Amino acid sequence: MQFFSFHQFLILTAWLSLCLVAKADHFQHFQQQIKADESLSFLVVGDWGRRGLYNQSQVATQMGIIGEKENINFVISTGDNFYEDGVIGPDDSAFNESFFNIYTAPSLQKKWYLVLGNHDYRGDALAQLKVDLRWICSRPSYILNAVHAEFFFVDTTPFVDDYFTNPKEHVYDWRGVLPREDYLSNLLKHLNSTLKNSSAKWKIVVGHHTIRSAGHHGNTTDLVTHLLPILKANNIDFYINGHDHCLEHISDADSKIEFFTSGGGSKAWKGDIKWWSPEELKLYYDGQGFMLVKMTETTADIQFYDVFGNVLHKWSKLKELDSVTQRNFTDA
Repeated sequence: MQFFSFHQFLILTAWLSLCLVAKADHFQHFQQQIKADESLSFLVVGDWGRRGLYNQSQVATQMGIIGEKENINFVISTGDNFYEDGVIGPDDSAFNESFFNIYTAPSLQKKWYLVLGNHDYRGDALAQLKVDLRWICSRPSYILNAVHAEFFFVDTTPFVDDYFTNPKEHVYDWRGVLPREDYLSNLLKHLNSTLKNSSAKWKIVVGHHTIRSAGHHGNTTDLVTHLLPILKANNIDFYINGHDHCLEHISDADSKIEFFTSGGGSKAWKGDIKWWSPEELKLYYDGQGFMLVKMTETTADIQFYDVFGNVLHKWSKLKELDSVTQRNFTDA
């Protein structure tokens, strides 16, 4: 008969506890340390994985510079981490050629919290679902707690009907997603519950697909129908996405949600813009770049940078007790 040491018993108990928590709400939970002054800063980049091409390396260089200047805590990826068709397995050279060998700056050797995009689903999607010292990605959603802010990372690709009904020449890896109706129902149920029970000062939802966008893909109808009502009902502050290869900020007239697109990590789509109300469209930039967010308990400061490190747009939101005021800055 085999006996466990006390140390092994503690590890086993902790592992079982985590499994029970995961089974209870289907979402993994992560904790992120903030700075000594209780502030938090992070970068957001999306649609980047092109082995350094289409200015991916140049964007990475500027991210490293700004990341060092701002002493960032982590990086968020809004998906489409590897083009054109994800990765073929956990040992795919793309991990090195598009990630480890590109984002080499010391300031970027922090945790990266990622979601999957539609291009990631065209390869071995499970190979990207891993947790290590730098790469954190999980499904159907996972939660990052950073004291004053709570981040909800949502797997948006399975929401889109076209990928199932009209996949064209593409083959999607739906392992773990089917039956789709159950997957989405459970995701929405538990997202609503965790958002409702969150006591965080700031609630931020991250997904790959757009909800509000003047870009090539425009609004994702399936998310507007199924996800947006939950985000509105739970008074989230920001929805951050990629998918459209641009940098974008929309202040929604129908809700208090600010919509930010950071999909300029590599290939951009010049001139691909639809008309949008000027009162709502605070920024549309059809080039490469990334986003910086700096937060305290009462402030959130947003900046967008281009591939040369120039500031394209600044915006701030202030929270004081139960009242909220906003300030818009002149674009740089």
